[in-house]
Amino acid sequence: MGKNKGGAAKGGDSKDTKLKAANAVSVRHILCEKHSKAMEALAKLEAGERFDTVATQFSEDKAKQGGNLGWMVRGSMVGAFQDAAFALQPSTCVKPIYTNPPVKTQFGYHIIMVEGRKN
Repeated sequence: MGKNKGGAAKGGDSKDTKLKAANAVSVRHILCEKHSKAMEALAKLEAGERFDTVATQFSEDKAKQGGNLGWMVRGSMVGAFQDAAFALQPSTCVKPIYTNPPVKTQFGYHIIMVEGRKN
């Protein structure tokens, strides 16, 4: 632990980085059907590659534009994805804070990052 980059989205509230309540998040993700491919993408992120570059290379969904899903409101995402997205600190593609390990949903394995939060 103690790494700036990465870190699980679960367990969220540390004393100095408490998140303000939000009803919408600007989300990017990398979606992989197979766990092994998601782990490959994670390795690229851990090596310091940009989130949007890795998303373009690895994501298997329509959000190929750097993984950008845009602004999503609470209730519009599947449970585990939503929980993880709202637990993440906002970050940038250059220095992303993302879910590690990837979040499993019925669609596959997601590596999620949040660029913004609003009410």
